[in-house]
Amino acid sequence: MTGDDTTRPLRIGLIGLGVISRFYAAALEEVPGVELAAVCDLRDEALAPYRDRVPCFTSHADLLAAGGLDAAVVNVPNDAHAAVCGDLIAAGLPVCVEKPLATRLSDGRALVRAARDGGVVLFTAFHRRYNGNALALLEAIPPGVGIEWMVVRYLEKIEEHAGADAWYLDADRCGGGCVADNGPNAFDTVRQFLGPVELESAEVVRDGAGTDRQAKVSLTAASGARGRVELDWSYEGERKDVTVRLTDGSLHSADMLDGYPEFKQSLWHEYRGIVTDFAQAVRAGEDRAEGGLAALELVAEIYRRESTAGEPTTTGAAR
Repeated sequence: MTGDDTTRPLRIGLIGLGVISRFYAAALEEVPGVELAAVCDLRDEALAPYRDRVPCFTSHADLLAAGGLDAAVVNVPNDAHAAVCGDLIAAGLPVCVEKPLATRLSDGRALVRAARDGGVVLFTAFHRRYNGNALALLEAIPPGVGIEWMVVRYLEKIEEHAGADAWYLDADRCGGGCVADNGPNAFDTVRQFLGPVELESAEVVRDGAGTDRQAKVSLTAASGARGRVELDWSYEGERKDVTVRLTDGSLHSADMLDGYPEFKQSLWHEYRGIVTDFAQAVRAGEDRAEGGLAALELVAEIYRRESTAGEPTTTGAAR
């Protein structure tokens, strides 16, 4: 946007009204300089609460054809990210896509190429990047003191978090299990603290249906700092935290859920952070494609190594 356009709110369409959509919708109403301008979902019942508020569509193609948008949020099931984002990018519309960028690395790379070739903002939403407790920990690291190692734990019972979105438990639609869906948030947190990282090793545990339910992933940064990510889709309760050991020997931690006792309560402020940052990227025309692709590359490499290493560890039932 240029000229006088910068004085009006960004008109943003929300595509996909699943369990996470309420956090986007609230943020689009609360963040200055943006507005919810249209919604799209295949289900009439999902559109019903918006009928008297904004234009409603059952096809993202129809939403695009109607025009009037400055950007769009893509919150459809993971397996549809590539197709929907591809259409939006081809139309020149900036995109904020809920993580992961895509379910296949080839699709993610194609989206990044298309966005960069077309000069279109492609922004992957990692909501934990905006967690106030984690940000406070990052900002409290003294200047000149490095990180020796860090651990990010992302533990939850996926059935509780998926709600009505049963596609989370369909490996083809989700792109995998905990590595594919929770992994990107945790990997991005490591990158937020350490910078670009490479995969050192990974241990993946699958249930009787073949879905990865637990994983332990070791990462290494160019500085030599090490990161460890622990993922669990079968954890009774919920734990999302970060622990860092600095080069001065001190140990520090942040509980991402501290101060947010209600279920998913922390997401309200995190999604305000996403929308704020996305709006800034759109107005500035910034290239934000790297983060989404970096996380997807790690997911793909973990699964690739697992497939070439032989049979993964399995458990007969979720613990």
